[in-house]
Amino acid sequence: MNNESTKNLITLSQVTKSFPLASGTFEALKKVSIAIPKGQLIAITGKSGSGKSTLLNIIAGIDKPTEGSVSINGVHVEKLSESMLATWRGKNIGVVFQFFQLLPTLTILENVMLPMDFCNSYPKRERKDRALALLELVNIKEQADKLPSTLSGGQQQRAAIARALANDPPVIIADEPTGNLDSQTAASIFELFAALTRSGKTVLIVTHEKEFSSYFENVISIADGVIVNEPVTV
Repeated sequence: MNNESTKNLITLSQVTKSFPLASGTFEALKKVSIAIPKGQLIAITGKSGSGKSTLLNIIAGIDKPTEGSVSINGVHVEKLSESMLATWRGKNIGVVFQFFQLLPTLTILENVMLPMDFCNSYPKRERKDRALALLELVNIKEQADKLPSTLSGGQQQRAAIARALANDPPVIIADEPTGNLDSQTAASIFELFAALTRSGKTVLIVTHEKEFSSYFENVISIADGVIVNEPVTV
């Protein structure tokens, strides 16, 4: 294994993503190349429609690039079949959404256990204890048996982060995870993300909230599908 692949957890090389429109082809990303080391908290910024969410989707394997390559932890994601991709994503990528996306009829504990059930990543007898440990990590263990609707927005986002950690993925991606939270709650969520990077996770966050810039080791800025700054690797 060469030095670059060892150093960088995520490498995108000349990635273009095009979408067909009635008026022609729209290029959401244009020859994007970035390298992201393990254990960083990275912000992805840019105006609406700049390509931020497309970049996250490419990294998560939700979208495949039209051109270029995506390597994560040594795996070329664009080469995986759909069935292989689902299994790979479940074990390697934790996703945190702006609107939480917790299943309303399941308890918080059951929501956190769900990814483990889906990927069969831990023995059944271990899943409940692991889920409770993750809820304790995000400071809402006492909410384990409650339904999502009974929790505050901040508590639901913490539950969503615990769910994203269920299969111990190396990469966490979050699309505007604090967009619906007050500033104090948002700060506590960024503190939690920062703690995750200190434990070795790599966290990429699409955000507009510049007041939390001190939490980020790097910022990737996108305009019209092009990276307008080169993130500094360490």
